[in-house]
Amino acid sequence: MSEICPICGLPKELCMCEEIAREQQSVRISIDSRRYGKTVTVIDGIDGNDIDIADLAKTLKSRCAAGGTCKDGRIELQGDHKKKVKAVLEEMGFRTEVR
Repeated sequence: MSEICPICGLPKELCMCEEIAREQQSVRISIDSRRYGKTVTVIDGIDGNDIDIADLAKTLKSRCAAGGTCKDGRIELQGDHKKKVKAVLEEMGFRTEVR
């Protein structure tokens, strides 16, 4: 017997909770300057309750071919990757806002 989602009550194979959560969130993408003139792309506004931020960070790091981390509910990628991150997140179903 398959597992049941505690949020929507559907079987895990049919669960749409994560996709609905992606559509409702507005993810902010911005650029930050660190010391020595280093540029960091910051992805903020992701709700960690419905989406695994560490897994999303891993996906973004591999798609952008950059290092990075996730701290305090934010994802930080080394370098300026606004366009790539926006394209990847929209492909995954997120609404994005570039600052």
